Amino acid sequence: MSVTGSATISGSGIHSGLVAMVSITRREGGIAFRRGATEIPARVQHVGATERTTTLVKDGAMVGLVEHLLAALRVAGFYGGVLIESDRDELPILDGSAQPWYELLTELGPPPPAPPPLAVARRIEVRHGAGRATAVPGPEWLDCAIDFAHPAIGAQAWRGGPGDYGQLLAARTFGLLAEAEYLKSRGLALGADLDRAIVFGDEGPLRPLRFPNEPVRHKALDALGDLALLGRPLAARVTIERGSHTLHHRLMSALCAATAAGDEAASTP
Repeated sequence: MSVTGSATISGSGIHSGLVAMVSITRREGGIAFRRGATEIPARVQHVGATERTTTLVKDGAMVGLVEHLLAALRVAGFYGGVLIESDRDELPILDGSAQPWYELLTELGPPPPAPPPLAVARRIEVRHGAGRATAVPGPEWLDCAIDFAHPAIGAQAWRGGPGDYGQLLAARTFGLLAEAEYLKSRGLALGADLDRAIVFGDEGPLRPLRFPNEPVRHKALDALGDLALLGRPLAARVTIERGSHTLHHRLMSALCAATAAGDEAASTP
């Protein structure tokens, strides 16, 4: 089957602050990112870093902030058939959400058929710091909860299945004004501003929220994008408490290890 369609977009990276040009093209095969002459498959085995974002690496090439685009691809039904080329090591943050990516993907046409799901046969649980993630047998479902010691955030929850994932697309990344200088001292958030993220001051967000629970919706969006690195649907009920990219990576690694070992924890029907 021949496939056609392409789209381009540009914008600044939230951490590097550098402007990146990204081209998305239909093709046969799995989802992959191209940096120069190197193609990096969008698979959990190529995760090289998970601090504040998910970065894929291969043969010295890297591309970061992949989770928002991957979440948009997941909502659009793409598990393969796409090549993403970037001229920078970090994808653009755009408005801080996955909505601009999703709108761009409408230029590519319909997605190819989805591969068979990864079915969880028994409970798997992983932890990282105060975070915990579990996957148990059942239909695909995502349940995310956060609890921030900030009066305008606090405890929030979002839950839903594939038909609800579109609710997450417009939720923007967020951060605390009190952390801004610390992050910049570490070379992070150099491209962050009020047009690209929600910034919470001491008393609340510096710009209006799109949803009352926008922070947890964005955390669920990040989880959805990270879980897309499995390369196929996940037939499981996933619960993530105080999630992070590192926690998501640990959950995916545990699922992949179970499959590789022939464990009954995960299998392809």
